[in-house]
Amino acid sequence: MKALAILLISLSLQTHAQHTLSVNAANPGASISPVMWGVFFEDINFGADGGVYAEMVKNRSFEFFKPLMGWTVNRKKVAEGDVLVINRQQENSRNPRFIRVALNHTVKGDLGLTNEGFRGMGIKQNLRYDFSVRYRQTQPGNRIHIELTDSNKIVIGDTVLTLTGTGDSWHKANTSFYAKSTHPKGRLNIWFEGNGQLDLDMISLFPGDTWKNRPGGMRADMVQLLADMKPGFIRFPGGCIVEGFDLSQRYQWKNTVGPIEERQLIINRWNANFAHRPAPDYFQTFGLGFFEYFQLAEDIGAEPLPILNCGMACQFNSAEVVPLPDLDPYVQDALDLIEFANGSATTRWGKVRADMGHAAPFNLKVLGIGNENWGPQYVERLKVFQQAIKAKYPSVKIVGSAGTDPDGERFDYLNGELRAMKTDFIDEHYYRSPE
Repeated sequence: MKALAILLISLSLQTHAQHTLSVNAANPGASISPVMWGVFFEDINFGADGGVYAEMVKNRSFEFFKPLMGWTVNRKKVAEGDVLVINRQQENSRNPRFIRVALNHTVKGDLGLTNEGFRGMGIKQNLRYDFSVRYRQTQPGNRIHIELTDSNKIVIGDTVLTLTGTGDSWHKANTSFYAKSTHPKGRLNIWFEGNGQLDLDMISLFPGDTWKNRPGGMRADMVQLLADMKPGFIRFPGGCIVEGFDLSQRYQWKNTVGPIEERQLIINRWNANFAHRPAPDYFQTFGLGFFEYFQLAEDIGAEPLPILNCGMACQFNSAEVVPLPDLDPYVQDALDLIEFANGSATTRWGKVRADMGHAAPFNLKVLGIGNENWGPQYVERLKVFQQAIKAKYPSVKIVGSAGTDPDGERFDYLNGELRAMKTDFIDEHYYRSPE
């Protein structure tokens, strides 16, 4: 039997005492579950939009609080009404805005748009870029000149897209082109050519080297870094994102699945949370939604650990709660998420998953209710969730919150209550210095 001795030397100024720790590598103790550790994803510091989600255009559907944030209108001469932001709230409440461009014998250079990307666009030489746009127009044959430029406005990649569809219906057009050089802070130019009224929405640009080459997918380099860590689970989508500053800003998973143009953008709760570090252009487009999350976990061999709102907003902010008699929609969201993940294609939400391209279930086993909520108001809401979930899906394990501290009166209360409830897992959050 061979033992490994590890010498630990204290660097204290007060003492130089030596300690010896003996490890018997030939005699392992308890086995460690591969899902005992994992990664926690939250859309903070541009983790999703501008991060692992590979979309390069900021505010592609003009739904930010300032509709043209991220965009600059370029004109040779000002013509009132040549670019309008239209709000079709009654027609499409989930994606109400688009822009309307008035063309009058317009040629390249007369009228166009520039998008700055997320603090610039990282452009790679010889890489393919995939451009797409939803449009409708009164006259056929209008053209869009698409350019990638560097910081000196030198074109480093370009193409031309001819729009052929007409009428009141929306059409989608796509084209691809290659970059001629590498630049860390590129921009996208769109120049118009033609006549008549042209409506545009969902203006999009993706690199061609997405993870598993999925159109409109994730950044391959960042996903590979996650995969190389071999996490046992991925906790998603948060975090305080789950709670929201108030309940109107909470994360609602049903708004993150289905066709990308139907996913309802909301403000990111980190947009203005820190007075010393405002990010007024921080929103959630949900291009990385719950389908993409389950797919990502499956891709890298990790168990999904989704966290859902329990009917409580962030207790450090508004501390809003849903009255217990009104909690049913929140509980139904949890039940429907399990159906989305595990249900057959004949169920309502299983069909949504299948229609998105994944007929087989994702085999969700564990679900978190609440992020780091606390107090009796949390416990009484968790009990409602737990009763409903266990009644319909007894095999699904529930993770309950132990609040924001691993000790103290708040923790002791939750630890006792959740154990008495026989909650499957208790999630302890540590905010402590290394000492």
